[in-house]
Amino acid sequence: MKNLEIAQIFRDIASILEIKGENVFRIRAYERAAQNIEGLSHDIDDLARQDKLEEIPGIGSDLADKIKEFIKTGKIKAYEDLKKSIPKGLLGLLNIPSVGSKTAKLLYEKLKIKSVSDLENAIHKNKLKGIFGIKEKTVENILKGIGVLKRGKERMTLARAALAAEEFVKPLEKLPDVKRLSTAGSLRRQKETVRDIDILVVSAKPEKIMSAFTNIPAVKDILAGGKTKSSVRTKDDVQVDCRVVEDRSFGAALLYFTGSKNFNIKLRQMAIKKGLKINEYGVFKKEGFVAGKSEEEIFKLLGMQYIEPEMREDTGEIELAKKFKLPELIEQKDLKGDLHVHSKYSDGSNSIEEMADACRKRGYSYAAITDHSKSLKIAHGMGAAGLKKNKSEIDRLNKKLKGFRILFGTEVEIDSNGKIDYEDGILKEFDVVVAAIHTGFKQSREQLTRRITRACANKYVHIIAHPTSRLWGGTRGL
Repeated sequence: MKNLEIAQIFRDIASILEIKGENVFRIRAYERAAQNIEGLSHDIDDLARQDKLEEIPGIGSDLADKIKEFIKTGKIKAYEDLKKSIPKGLLGLLNIPSVGSKTAKLLYEKLKIKSVSDLENAIHKNKLKGIFGIKEKTVENILKGIGVLKRGKERMTLARAALAAEEFVKPLEKLPDVKRLSTAGSLRRQKETVRDIDILVVSAKPEKIMSAFTNIPAVKDILAGGKTKSSVRTKDDVQVDCRVVEDRSFGAALLYFTGSKNFNIKLRQMAIKKGLKINEYGVFKKEGFVAGKSEEEIFKLLGMQYIEPEMREDTGEIELAKKFKLPELIEQKDLKGDLHVHSKYSDGSNSIEEMADACRKRGYSYAAITDHSKSLKIAHGMGAAGLKKNKSEIDRLNKKLKGFRILFGTEVEIDSNGKIDYEDGILKEFDVVVAAIHTGFKQSREQLTRRITRACANKYVHIIAHPTSRLWGGTRGL
């Protein structure tokens, strides 16, 4: 997960520079680099070996050298030196939603607060009262933010979980003693957030697999080591469990360790009614083994349709499977386009033409370029001149594209009163208008609702973006 590690270091550098009041353009450069590295579809190690780091948008020779330094040594000296310039732990405060660099600096200067626990204790002892700029509502929001941060540490995003799993799956799959391998749990169900990683392996030499698993470079600590099961914690504080099972039990184990708790309970109840017992070792009738090598044979034995892992939540899928009426899942091939993407005209990383080419390669037939509107300065929102240039480029590209259309769109800001950023005379020129709230989240529920409903009433608005403004994984930003 070097991509995520380097991206986080660059974000930390940006935060430290912000705390120190350094040049805003330098801060934004690190933030942009972090964003682009996180979005890479390739391992940054490979790009470094191919000397292609500077092909990443926002990565010049200086940042490329820092990336190479990290790949070679596991550290970036400039970052280590920079961390020493601020109190230890202060950086962690910036992970709390509602705590920015100025607030973090103020809290340290006035109360010597340099950790999340320090801040929580100070709030409970009412020490923040009277500090300039910190009002009662601010304290309330900080407490909520601490709660979000704690919950976020308990679970990780699906994307982060997939990357963490890959660090173990790839090397294990290469072992000649591995016959079958799969991830399980909420990662296999493709849940939005994942607590830990489960890996199942079939091998005749479990002790060799356990040894290889616990010695993978990503491992920081071995939590438990056994002949057929081991648990480790990675350098990114992700718990990964690996089990070696018999070939005849692989399907049963995969079924057991994939389904949600309620799904598994209901499946066991179904088995009991048929005179069967089902567990992670297989399906048994009295004491005899009757199935377990594959999930398919188990579902067939239970007289039901195969249920895809993503559906195994006990939300009605079992009842439909018994009637062989499960709906088909949406697959990549079913997607025809994207209605919300940003280009370099605002805060995107690629040109419109590059994005159109990427969409065409995915088999899409359209894409709406919805760059930010003028008032969102942090995302380089576009004014009239930018819009004209944007539209001209889209028209030019559409003339030469066959079987694919670029839609002229925008993501407009909904202001504090629910008014849209552009006038109707401009809005009517767009093919697609996406409206969104990016500021004022501390307003009352009623005011936020009024802003959304007023935007919905605008006849030129087609889509409301991120309507819940959900915070992913407890990180700052939306």
